[in-house]
Amino acid sequence: MRHRVESKKFNRPTEHRMLMLRNLVTDLLRYEKVETTEAKARAVRRLAERVITLGKEGNLAARRQAIAFLTDEWVAQKVFDVLAKRYAERNGGYTRLIKLGFRKGDGARIARLELV
Repeated sequence: MRHRVESKKFNRPTEHRMLMLRNLVTDLLRYEKVETTEAKARAVRRLAERVITLGKEGNLAARRQAIAFLTDEWVAQKVFDVLAKRYAERNGGYTRLIKLGFRKGDGARIARLELV
């Protein structure tokens, strides 16, 4: 049974899956939009919102958590300097998911995840 299971496995080992999601979150915060499958976008959305919330906290512990999670220290600095100020008045909902259709090769649903 799948009761209270929060994420999908994406048919990958745990280390590969977590690094894939960390890379997608880092790219989303760097370029402010990313196109991927809809299932991956839904998983990345949760993690990205948590990192932006860490940026809004702004203390040293939150900064260290963000640097440990993201794969690029410059992106972590951007979260605390730019994105935290942009979303200071917003209580969550920092991302937008736009469904784009189906991928030509395998028919997977494609979506664009972008920052609001």
